[in-house]
Amino acid sequence: MLWIVIGATFLLAGLVKGVIGMGLPTVAMGLLAIVLTPVEAAAILVVPSLVTNLWQLLTGPRFAALARRLWPMMAGIVVGTVAGTGVLAGNVAGLAKIGLGVALIVYAGVGLGGLKLTIVPWHEAWAGPLVGATTGLVTGATGVFVIPAVPYLQAIGLERDDLVQALGLSFTVSTAALALGLLRLEAYAPGSFWISLLALLPALLGMQAGQWLRRRIAPATFRRVFFAGLLLLGATLALA
Repeated sequence: MLWIVIGATFLLAGLVKGVIGMGLPTVAMGLLAIVLTPVEAAAILVVPSLVTNLWQLLTGPRFAALARRLWPMMAGIVVGTVAGTGVLAGNVAGLAKIGLGVALIVYAGVGLGGLKLTIVPWHEAWAGPLVGATTGLVTGATGVFVIPAVPYLQAIGLERDDLVQALGLSFTVSTAALALGLLRLEAYAPGSFWISLLALLPALLGMQAGQWLRRRIAPATFRRVFFAGLLLLGATLALA
């Protein structure tokens, strides 16, 4: 029964990620937390998240330009995640996840209401590292990589394909940093790597199906789906 739950979870999580460019760790952590502890769920998440995000990152058109622009944010993510991973293995991870879910719901509501956040380019020098470090601390506490990274990347004015690739970059770095944090705490249970490796197949199948759907969605529809997806992911976390 546990294998069925894991397979179905990563198939759905991959589908969501394929459509809106994010959501695999959020859906996976939200659903797996029903049957596993947060740290066990995070250990299984590592391989599917790393591979699908690398795929998303490397298939985009402007990797080098995005890496040059966003490297201060990525550095902050690494430092914050490694520093904050102890929360995930502690007793307050559940409360942190609920708080993250509420934040996602609020942000999605703002987006669906038509309000748009904007950060001008000359503020990125200080905002990027701050957002990265905060995202890292949230990742360390919850195993989820989206707040405040996603609102920030959308606020700096990236086009749809650049936004999806930037999300892939941010989530790849977050996953690698989470893996380092778990190794530092010796939080990998025996066999977690092999379960994580097997979970990769349904995640890839779901992601491919989601990308097929995304290519057939108009930009305005994509925006609505993006925020509706955030709303659903937030509800999943807050109610799990």
